[in-house]
This record gives sequence, structure tokens and C-alpha cells, in this order.
Amino acid sequence: MIVTRTPFRVTLGGGGTDLPSYYTQHGGFIFAMGLDKYMYVMVNRPTVGRKIRLHYSQSEVVDHVSELRHELAREALRAHGIEDAFEVGSIADLPAGTGLGSSSCYLVGLLNALHHDRRDYVPLQTLAEEACHIELNVLRQPIGKQDQYMAAYGGLAVLEIARDGSVKVRQLRPNSSDIADFVAHTHIYYTGSQRDAREVLHDQNVAMQKKESVDHGRVAESLHRIKDLGYRILEALESSEFDRWGMLLDEHWQNKKKLSGKVSLQRVDEVYDEVRARFGVLGGKIIGAGGGGFLMLYCPSHHAALERFMEEKGMPRMHYTIEPEGTKVVAQIGPGSLAPITSFAAAAEERR
Repeated sequence: MIVTRTPFRVTLGGGGTDLPSYYTQHGGFIFAMGLDKYMYVMVNRPTVGRKIRLHYSQSEVVDHVSELRHELAREALRAHGIEDAFEVGSIADLPAGTGLGSSSCYLVGLLNALHHDRRDYVPLQTLAEEACHIELNVLRQPIGKQDQYMAAYGGLAVLEIARDGSVKVRQLRPNSSDIADFVAHTHIYYTGSQRDAREVLHDQNVAMQKKESVDHGRVAESLHRIKDLGYRILEALESSEFDRWGMLLDEHWQNKKKLSGKVSLQRVDEVYDEVRARFGVLGGKIIGAGGGGFLMLYCPSHHAALERFMEEKGMPRMHYTIEPEGTKVVAQIGPGSLAPITSFAAAAEERR
């Protein structure tokens, strides 16, 4: 049995420019961070039986890989030549559909486990591109490339995406005091809403793909500004200008909302306006494609008051830090085992 741990991610700048509909025309830029919140994936080859058993929010038991309803698991197993006699389980620190890249975390974690099962150890870049191929080319999901790369690499990462889809990764190594200041002032709150990123991204994709569309100019201009803001956000954080980051975050959010009417929610907009007026919040945004999930706010002061207010609004704070590493094997039981963890659930619980 092999257990992998893969970090969720938060986009700090450039979100939306990693979609093929944009980067094939203009090139993309992403600046993001990995979180110490994880997707755990377990794989096992049973000693008896020929079934494929898949355990997630549902359970599937099938005779052949082609019968699996879970698309990511089906295509990952198929890509590795697994047709039957295999078991996959997963558990996560955070719910799906909340804008933190859970689907790609699952896929990258599963692919990592499958490579280790075959003792085929590949570079992180190869792992990320394998996941991109499955999601973008095989399943034709209308998503981008940042989630797969952030799941593979973690940390504070800069992704430069060329028009041909190739990705250059650079990881930042800030000092511990800068990380502490950034995390202390950059709050993350759970809105309680979940959504399908594909629905939120649909309007943006259609507008970028159809140049004759009445929305093409507006969406393209917003994404150009978001990419430029991504570079400025990176510059601000590299120079430890955190208040400047907060103000740029607000500018980013205003441009992001122009991409689609599905990006924000009325109750989130109302809360956002109030916390800026009452608690000195300089900027914020819904993390990920939008439409729900987590709200990130930069607040240089009044931390306790802001946290109480958000709790009253039904939006609890999620405490976190930056995870410096990407997907990794955390347990292996059997020949050449790494650590004798008694069960998959216990492995996840122990980390919490």
C-alpha cells in the first residue's frame, strides 16, 4: 500500500491566464502558494480478487477500469495499464468545489502513487504534465495548468506558460519572518458555498475562443490586466511590501469580476465592502475560479475584530501556513516500506 500527500493551492496573481484559451494567444503567468492542507490518496494491489475498488465520497466496485464513473481515476489507471485488481482510496482536509484545486490534487497524488507502485520515479515536471494531459487533452476539461503544477511543486511558485503550453517553474525561498508576516495578515475564510469551477470558467473560455463574441474584448482586456497585476504582485511580495500586495489584491479582484457574472456572490460582495470600511482590509478576492469556496482578505490590523465579524457572518477563518513541498509519498507498506502506518485514515488523522 502506498499513501501520497498533495497540497492544496491558493492563486496569488495571474489567475485565469493559465487556460489554453488565453495562453495559446498571449502566454500565461501564475504566482501561487501551496497550503498545509492536503489530499491523501492510497493505492493498493489486493492479494485476492480481480475487482477495481474506488473509495471517495462514493464507492465503486467494478470488473474493469472502463466501468469507473470517476473520470480522473479511470484515466489515470488506464494510462498506467491497470485494468483490474486494484484499489484506490482518498481523503482530504478540505471539501471539493472550494477553489483550492482539489481535483488536480487528487489526480497528481494518484499519479504519483501509481509511478511509485511501478518503481518508476519521474520528475515533478513530468508528473504535472501527465496530469495536464489527462485533464486538458483526454477529458477536455475547460481548466488551466496551474492546479496540476502547484499540486506537484507546492511552495511559493511562479509559472511562466508559453503559447505552446510549456511551463517554466521558479520557486521563491522567502525568509521565515516574511512568511510569518504574510500569513498573519492574509486571512482565509470559508464562505460555506461550493461550486463547479468548469461552470464559472465557461463564460471566460467561450469569450476568449470566439473573437467575434461581443464579450471577447472585455474578457481579454481583463485577463491582460490580471497578468500584469500578477507580475506586480510578485514584485511586491519579493520586496516584502505586503500592504502594497493588499492593495493590488483589490485591483485584481475588480478585474476578475469583469470576467463573468458567476465569479462573485452578492453576500460576499456585501461582506467585502463592509470589512474594507470597518476593519482596514486593503484587498481580497474569492480564491480560484470564483462563485464560492474561500475568501482571502489582506488585513494589516484589527485581526481579532475581523475574525469575530466574519464568524458572525457564518464564514470561519481557516488557519494555514505555506507548504514548501509538493506531492510526496508519506507511507508505504510492504516490500521496501517507508513507514508502517496502520491505515490510510490513520495517516491522514495523524497529520491533522
